[in-house]
Amino acid sequence: MPKKRRLKTIEDVRRYLATVLLRVESGELDAQVAGRLAYISNVLVKAIHDGELERRVAELERVLEGDQGQSTSSAGSRRM
Repeated sequence: MPKKRRLKTIEDVRRYLATVLLRVESGELDAQVAGRLAYISNVLVKAIHDGELERRVAELERVLEGDQGQSTSSAGSRRM
């Protein structure tokens, strides 16, 4: 049984696909199975990418909300 891998990053998936390719080339893994694994890997890459974008957008929103709060409090203190 192949060892279990944690595929948390796009780089992890890239390495995994490289091992799948090597296994196909050595005859250890059927090409159809490898194709299915590649398809699933592609779905995982998209999910990882989307998660990273979501995290980055949330961070930008947090920074912008902080800037707006500071601008509002700065403007309020200038009025006094």
